[in-house]
Amino acid sequence: MTLSLRPGSRPWHRQYAKGVRPDFTPEPTTWTAMMTEAFKAHQGRLSIEYYGKSFSYDQMQALVAQAAAALRAHGIQKGDRVALHLPNCPWHPIFFFGAIAAGAAVTHLSPLDADREIAHKMQDSGAKLCISLTTPEFARHFGSLLASGELPFLVQCPDPVSAMGRDCPVSEGAVGVEAFWGDHAGAAYDPAPVAPDDMALLQYTGGTTGLPKAAVLTHANLTAAVQIYHEASKDEPATQPGRASLVYSPLFHIMGLTTALLKRFYEGGAQHLRLRYDPAQAVQEIEEKRVAAFGGVPTTWIALLQLPDIEKRDLSSLTYAASGGAPLPVEVYNRVKQLTGLKIRGGWGMTETSPAGTAVPQGMPDEKLGTIGVPLPGLDMRIVDVEDPTRVLGPNETGEMAIAGPNVLREYWQKPEETRNAFADGWFLTGDIGYMDEDGYFYLVDRKKDMILSGGFNVYPLVIENAVHQYPDVSEAMAIGVPDSYRGESAKVFVVLNAGADRFSLEELQAFLEDKLGRHEIPRYVEFREALPHTPVGKPDRKALKAEEVAREAVDG
Repeated sequence: MTLSLRPGSRPWHRQYAKGVRPDFTPEPTTWTAMMTEAFKAHQGRLSIEYYGKSFSYDQMQALVAQAAAALRAHGIQKGDRVALHLPNCPWHPIFFFGAIAAGAAVTHLSPLDADREIAHKMQDSGAKLCISLTTPEFARHFGSLLASGELPFLVQCPDPVSAMGRDCPVSEGAVGVEAFWGDHAGAAYDPAPVAPDDMALLQYTGGTTGLPKAAVLTHANLTAAVQIYHEASKDEPATQPGRASLVYSPLFHIMGLTTALLKRFYEGGAQHLRLRYDPAQAVQEIEEKRVAAFGGVPTTWIALLQLPDIEKRDLSSLTYAASGGAPLPVEVYNRVKQLTGLKIRGGWGMTETSPAGTAVPQGMPDEKLGTIGVPLPGLDMRIVDVEDPTRVLGPNETGEMAIAGPNVLREYWQKPEETRNAFADGWFLTGDIGYMDEDGYFYLVDRKKDMILSGGFNVYPLVIENAVHQYPDVSEAMAIGVPDSYRGESAKVFVVLNAGADRFSLEELQAFLEDKLGRHEIPRYVEFREALPHTPVGKPDRKALKAEEVAREAVDG
C-alpha cells in the first residue's frame, strides 16, 4: 500500500549515497529463503567466531540442520514458538536458524529477565520449549519454573566462556543439548516451507509500564528490514562479504538480531561474537582481526577513548563507526573523528519496525550532529500532531514520528485494541517525539511517555540531556521529572563527570544552559553520580531513576 505524503515531502531522498535507490521496494520473501541463499553463496567463508572457536557457513548449515531435526523430533511444528534464553554465543544463531528451519517462530527471553518475566513470556507466547545455558547465572532462573510446570521443557547448552572454569551440570528436570540433538548429527538441511506472512519472531518490547507486550514480526517484516539495511549500505566496505564485525550488541535484542546477525549473515560477513564489552579487548580485536565495523552506545566509545594508549593503537581497519541509544557528547564525536577519520553514525528504530527506521548517511554534515538520520530506502516517515495523528506537520514542527513500510509489525500478540490504537491512517505511531528539518534529517526529541509536564509546558528529557552534555567535563547525563508543588513537575538532571573533574553548582549549570534551553526546561535539581542506570542494551534507564525518586520521597515523607 502506498501512503500519501504531501508533494515534495521526501527531501531525504537527496541525502542518499550514490547508487542507493529512492524507489527501492523490498521483495516479499522469507528468512528461510534468504538463509538458504546465504549458505549456498558463502560456502567456505567464516560465519561466526566466538573466543577462538570458528564456524564456517558450511558448518553452520550442518548445525542448523541438526537443530531443526531435533526440534521436529520433539514435536515442534510450523507455527509453534521456541524460546531462546541465550547471550551472544554460537548457540543463539544455531537455534534461531534451527527453529526457523523447523517452521517455528522464535521468542526471545532476555538473560536479564526476572523469573516472573520469564514465566509471563513463556505463558503469553505459548512457547513449547526453551533453550538456555548450564551456566549458573542462566540456569538459576528455571528451577522453580520447571517444578511448577510453568516451563514445559528446557534444553541446556554448555558454554565454557561464561562458565569460567566452573562445573556446570544440567539442571534437574532439564535436558542437556547432547541428549536433545545428539542422534540428529548429519541430518539433511531440509527447511520447512513457510510463507512471507508467517510469523518468524515474537519479540517482546521493553515493557515500560506493566507487563511487556510482544510484537508479531513476520518473515516478510524481518527480510524487508534486512533488504532495507542492505540497500542503504550496499556499496560501503564494511558490508562486503568476508569483512569482519565485532558484535557486542545482544542478539536477543531486535537491533543486534537484524543489523548484526541477519544482515551480515546474508551479506557473507564474518561475525566475532562477544559476551561482554571490554574496551582494551575490543581495541586488540580491532587490530588483530582487522575489524571493519564497530559500534555501541556512547559509553562504549567513552570507555574506549579513555584507554591510556588509544592514540598509539591501530584502528585503520575501521570503515564504519556507530553509536545509538543515548545522546552522543560532541567531544566524543570529534575525538573519534580525529582518531579514525570516521564520523560516528547511527540511526533510529524500534522493535515494531524490525527495527529499520532511519540511518545517518555517509555524507552527513557536521552541523547535523544530533540527528537520527534520514528514513531508510523503502520506508516513509512523517511528523504528525500528537493530539490528531491525521494532521501532518511541516518541517521543523515537533510532533509524533509515524512510519510506514513492509518492515512494520503485523500486530501486537493477542492485543487487538493496542494494535488498533498503534495505527492511524495506516501509519504506525511510534510514540517518539521529534521533527524533520528542511533537508529531510529527523531529530528525536523524546519518548512521549517520558515527557515532563511543567507549568503546563511539555518538557522533553532528551532535549535537556543534549544541552547538559555540552557542559565541560560532563560524561553522561539523564533527566527526569520530579514532583514540584508549584509547577506540577520540574526537571532533575543526574550527572556523571569525566575522571578528575570537579563538581559544579546547580546555579553554574543553570547559567550555562540559559541560552540553550527555555526557562521551563531549565533543571531545578542536579545530582552527581558515579554511574547511571542503563537497560540491558545500553539505553538510559530513566524508569529506574524515577523509581529511586519515588522510593526516596516515600522515605522522606
